Amino acid sequence: MSTQFKSLMREVMRMAWQMVKKNGYSMSEALKTAWMNIKLKAAMKERIVKFYFQKVDGSIREAYGTLKESLLPENKGTDNRKKSETVQVYFDTEKSEYRCYKVANLVKIA
Repeated sequence: MSTQFKSLMREVMRMAWQMVKKNGYSMSEALKTAWMNIKLKAAMKERIVKFYFQKVDGSIREAYGTLKESLLPENKGTDNRKKSETVQVYFDTEKSEYRCYKVANLVKIA
């Protein structure tokens, strides 16, 4: 097996177990959501993607986001904040600023 495949599987399983422990998901639900997050992240590195996630207040948010380097604004300063594995950061192209969502709350990729 290639190391790239192993690291991808490790990331999926880590994300899924986190959802099982913290959010009470079944392993089946957690794996589906984890794979959806991996696919979304890969798609956002290529282009602008439309996706839906559930906000903390329970409403569903439609978002257009990207992680493509050529579409991101220039970063100012340094980023010394602690990275969280429970959220995914993306650049919202409608609001022209960085946003994030909880990975367990991803609903659908359009």
